[in-house]
Amino acid sequence: MNRFQLGLFLVLIGFQMARAQVSPDCANAIPICNDTPVNGGTNGLGNDDFNAAETSGCLERALEGTIESNSAWYRFRTGASGQLGFNIGIDTGEDWDFALYRTNDCGALGEPIRCNFFDNQDGNAFIGVGEDPTGDDLNVQYETWLEVEPGEDYYLFINNFSNNNSGFSIQFSGQIFVTNPYDALDCSIIDNLLGPPIASCQGTIVNLDAATSNATAYNWFVDNGSGYNALVGENGTNLAVSVSGMYRVEVVRPTGNLYSDVQVAFSPMPITNPVADDAFCEGNDFYDLSVKDIEALGIQDSNIFLVSYHETPADAANGINALPKQFEVTQGIQTIFVRVSSLDNPRCFDASQSFQIINLETPEIDFETEAYICENANGITIGENNPDPNYTYQWSTGETTPAILVNEAGDFTLNIYNNEAGFSCENSATISVYVSRPPVINDVLVHDLRNNNTVTVLTEDNRSLQFQIDDSPFQEANTFHEVLPGRHTINVNDPNGCGMVSEDIIVVGFPKFFTPNSDGSNDYWHIEGIETLESPVVHIFDRFGKLLTQLNENSAGWDGLLNGKPMPETDYWFKLTYTNLEGNIVEAKYINNHFSLKR
Repeated sequence: MNRFQLGLFLVLIGFQMARAQVSPDCANAIPICNDTPVNGGTNGLGNDDFNAAETSGCLERALEGTIESNSAWYRFRTGASGQLGFNIGIDTGEDWDFALYRTNDCGALGEPIRCNFFDNQDGNAFIGVGEDPTGDDLNVQYETWLEVEPGEDYYLFINNFSNNNSGFSIQFSGQIFVTNPYDALDCSIIDNLLGPPIASCQGTIVNLDAATSNATAYNWFVDNGSGYNALVGENGTNLAVSVSGMYRVEVVRPTGNLYSDVQVAFSPMPITNPVADDAFCEGNDFYDLSVKDIEALGIQDSNIFLVSYHETPADAANGINALPKQFEVTQGIQTIFVRVSSLDNPRCFDASQSFQIINLETPEIDFETEAYICENANGITIGENNPDPNYTYQWSTGETTPAILVNEAGDFTLNIYNNEAGFSCENSATISVYVSRPPVINDVLVHDLRNNNTVTVLTEDNRSLQFQIDDSPFQEANTFHEVLPGRHTINVNDPNGCGMVSEDIIVVGFPKFFTPNSDGSNDYWHIEGIETLESPVVHIFDRFGKLLTQLNENSAGWDGLLNGKPMPETDYWFKLTYTNLEGNIVEAKYINNHFSLKR
């Protein structure tokens, strides 16, 4: 059932209701003031009020050749100043347009001051001026508020652009109805004896007053879709009405009988069901209020009733300042007031319920999400070292303590819950545990063997380690630059706390070539600085590995001779041995341990 089927009678009222509620012509526009009109549907157009014009504001000619296709015209006059809007409730599967003209002359409509021609592909339940009462601020079928002054005349044109035509309702809105609830619109424009169409709520009584001077009798009739039928026994000046329909009074007068018709439509009265409190976790910016709609409505049809949310009871009662469904939550506890109203008639509402949104703290993850177990260790403790006593903890292992002991590599997930008043906010972290071991030095390479040497430390694997030479700060790079000749200590540390290894090295300098031609310059080749070593010995080889000579700290150097004979110009290799602090003979480590003989 769509929102315009207010029981069987609205569907069956037929021509009489349509004639009373709808005028296809501007000249016969239906005057409205306080009560909300409910339309039973439009049926074609009357005279072309736009005089064959191709456009009027946003409106364009339809296939019928005119701007109008299924038209309804209304007029109203403002009785106060302020912000004014209106909501046209439609079926979500239908396409309706509207244009609003500020004028008191149908012959001089001019351009509309508000106009909307968008199709209803989004399936909106309302179009109009001001704000969508559902809280949808993205509805493109809404135009901006009006700022009005008393005595302004308006004509409202509503047109059905689709073949589906189940009618509409008009609901006025705006701050003007808060400041002037009884005279925001001027009802003096309605000269009908029984007044404008009346929209009321089921369970209420509407009093129709036909009191007229010189009347000798009153006869009342009702049309429920099959024509007017007399209400037997109803002959007073007033008629109490509790059922929707078209009502007519015949006022018998000596000067001639007077007839007046009025539509009375009763919309269902909603009930706001209790809404449970809810929690909101820090870290999220918005709470989706629409999740509470089903609680507030219960078994009531969302196509008939509208749920809105407000910050104060007064706003809920007045149906103003509806909160957006994506509500920005602040700190602490917030009370939200719920209003359920009839889509046809916002005056039919229940704003008796409220609920609280509790802003819970989301547990913080303030521990490392990587951990290392040293080889042959008994394990490592991971997790929260400073637990909150209000939190609960759940590990992927099934354990429920803030921290656990693990003795193997793997991924371990910890869920942390902040539970309060039956609500919970949670956070989780996965801790990756790796096995680590002490580093192993495979080699130390000394480059260039000059006064400013480069030392590179080669380890067993490519994992991240910390490197130090002598007392310098640890570094992540495994290369040291501008290392002076002499004895040095290399330290390699596992940053995960699984040990450190050290090695002493000797850095010395030597010339890359010499010229033993007896000119007094570079006639001898020797390693510089070996006098600082204990029992140093330099072994010199040819390219085939043949030992040519040995030098010590007291030697002048090699003169390029072997058994008194000059050796050829080529490259030669060497190694340096010395006695370390432990009394062991060790070999110094180099990468470029060769030099050239040039004549």
